[in-house]
Amino acid sequence: MIKIGVLGYGYWGPNIVRNFNQADGATVVSICDQSQKSLNRARKANPYIAMTDNCEETLSSPDVDAVAIVTPVSTHFELAKKALMNGKHVFVEKPFTASIAEAEELVNLAEKKNLIIMVDHTFIFTGAVQKMKQLIDDEVLGEPYYYDSVRVNLGLFQSDVNVVWDLGPHDFSILDYLIKEKPVAISASGKAHVNGKEDTAYITAYFNNKMIAHFNVNWLSPVKVRTTLIGGEKKMLVWNDLEADEKIKMYDKGVEVKNGEGRYDMLVSYRSGDMWVPRIDQKEALKSEAEYFVSCVVNNEVPINDGHAGMRVVRMLDACDRSLANNGTMVRL
Repeated sequence: MIKIGVLGYGYWGPNIVRNFNQADGATVVSICDQSQKSLNRARKANPYIAMTDNCEETLSSPDVDAVAIVTPVSTHFELAKKALMNGKHVFVEKPFTASIAEAEELVNLAEKKNLIIMVDHTFIFTGAVQKMKQLIDDEVLGEPYYYDSVRVNLGLFQSDVNVVWDLGPHDFSILDYLIKEKPVAISASGKAHVNGKEDTAYITAYFNNKMIAHFNVNWLSPVKVRTTLIGGEKKMLVWNDLEADEKIKMYDKGVEVKNGEGRYDMLVSYRSGDMWVPRIDQKEALKSEAEYFVSCVVNNEVPINDGHAGMRVVRMLDACDRSLANNGTMVRL
């Protein structure tokens, strides 16, 4: 039985506690939060779990095998490093760390101590993303041409990070999981309107092949939108994460080019076939992720969303910040 200590019981913490408690082969033995209000809330929901406002107790406890870090990103490095130094496996909320250097140090330390790091890239465990992965790997879409995402809503404003660091990790981790080729450069433009941090941003990721990716992240939208388009040489898909049932729609649409005999005889034809809705798994993504983390710890297997995956996302976030600071200048990864 893997005994887990949870650090942080704010917005996401209760979901982490519930899913690790329900995962086969795991149990939550400790919850830590510096807020007494949060601890009281945790105590009411989990009366049989030990509570503390001192994270050192959890990090050094011999009764804890792994820690789940659900705290602000500025604290991730220090807490994860202490956990690893104390022989604990680590599950850490996105984004992995606040800098590339911090990510590299944690990855190296985990490998040195033969411990698991998993970054909470929850979306890659959703039925929709799993289905998209299958469609891409089976070459149903053909060669990927573009990834276009809109992830906007009104708030929630974060005090420690801008909108790119808040919403960007979702799509960056999905892109990293779905597409084998990795981006080679990024450009980003955005503006801060409310609290001095960018609350609206437009990001473009460039690849060496035909692929290009674009992201629209925004805390100032009057409506909530979670829509992604992926276009390929054979087929295209639309993923609307706010749809209750038909989250993915596949379109047999595309463009075919044929060269004629003359110099200007390039012929472009448009293919418009059927639309269909693939069936996807409705299992809660965080439940699947919690079970996967336990399995990786028990079997000493490297997770798909390990520290290296987390570091690739942090590299993209860091490139976005540098591009934002230079009016959208392209930054090499």
